[in-house]
Amino acid sequence: MKPAETIAVAAWMRHPAATAVLSVLAQGGHRGRFVGGAVRNHLLGLPVTDFDIATDAKPERTLDLCAAAGLKAIPTGIEHGTVTVVVDREPVEVTTLRRDVETDGRRAVVAFTDDWAEDAARRDFTLNALYLDADGTLYDPTGAGIADARARRIRFVGEPETRIREDVLRILRFFRFHAAYGRDGLDTAGLAACSALAPSMARLSGERIWKELSRLLVAERAAEVLVAMTEAGVARHLWDGPVDAGRAVALTNLERALGLAGDPLRRLAALVAEPDGAETVAARLKLSNAEAKRLAAALATPPDAPADARARRAAVYRVGAEAFTDARLLRAAETGEDVADDLDTARTWTRPVFPLGGGDVTALGIPPGPIVGDLLRRVEAWWIMGDFAADAEACRSELRRLASEGGMRT
Repeated sequence: MKPAETIAVAAWMRHPAATAVLSVLAQGGHRGRFVGGAVRNHLLGLPVTDFDIATDAKPERTLDLCAAAGLKAIPTGIEHGTVTVVVDREPVEVTTLRRDVETDGRRAVVAFTDDWAEDAARRDFTLNALYLDADGTLYDPTGAGIADARARRIRFVGEPETRIREDVLRILRFFRFHAAYGRDGLDTAGLAACSALAPSMARLSGERIWKELSRLLVAERAAEVLVAMTEAGVARHLWDGPVDAGRAVALTNLERALGLAGDPLRRLAALVAEPDGAETVAARLKLSNAEAKRLAAALATPPDAPADARARRAAVYRVGAEAFTDARLLRAAETGEDVADDLDTARTWTRPVFPLGGGDVTALGIPPGPIVGDLLRRVEAWWIMGDFAADAEACRSELRRLASEGGMRT
């Protein structure tokens, strides 16, 4: 493989952990080169935070060489040639050059090779199929990766449909990479292939979809990419139900206008077009219990604007600051309402703790049962209406009043 060009050596290329791994491979008679995100990010002028190394050493050979050098090596994906080497708590992912033997759209059976061009040919996008020696020698087996990276073009390696049929998740990766790194419009051939093969996304696991979608939703160009996904007929295959890209775009623009960091769960809620669609979406994307609960709360919380500061505090108390913030932002994305005071209350107000418990009720001689909870709820409602000003003794006084007046519901 001939070098394409030589670039100036950057500090990250001398990172101690990566240097240690490259040295071990070289001493064992093997070649190791940076590949993927580190090389891509460097050409894009972005920070390099982790290191992937491609090598002609078989994975078992990598393990043996690391063990002999006293380096901790973990066979994290050895069937696909991947070994994670940990040097001073810094992980470096080392993967053997490979070619696909069999693919089914979800996983691949691979064979190891020493041909760098074969390895490049099975990668997803041209800007991810670049290899770099630690001395700055840059290799571009596809002949398009360097130019595409510098132009911020997201293009599939070879035929887009072939790459997608190998791994259907590449549909979402195409849009996510464009949202994160792209410039100008989406690649026409890639977009057409994604549109044609979008129904095959039904074969993907929910975890893989959500991993890509959550990163796409907070990428720099998320808004326009969501529109493109909808127009191409891709978004409707994310789950069994309608998608509201317009609201997601409006929310994205609103968060930016307010100086808020993009939130993937909130933007996902904006995408869900049906108020009762949370359960379906959570099940399809295999959301965690906490994520599913938050999604449901965002879609179910009454979004009407509180009348005043007291009402805002009451709303935050009842549903929690997170659900209140999500609901108000979703509403504002649709109506253009001013939510600055709402967000300020949710961010700065400390939710008080209701000072009574069941023991306060049974201490009055009232036996355990439904009436205990009913009385507590009624006193709590009174406490909330008073803007949480009543202390524990005042709340007990109100409890005694309700109990003595027979104000207990059965």
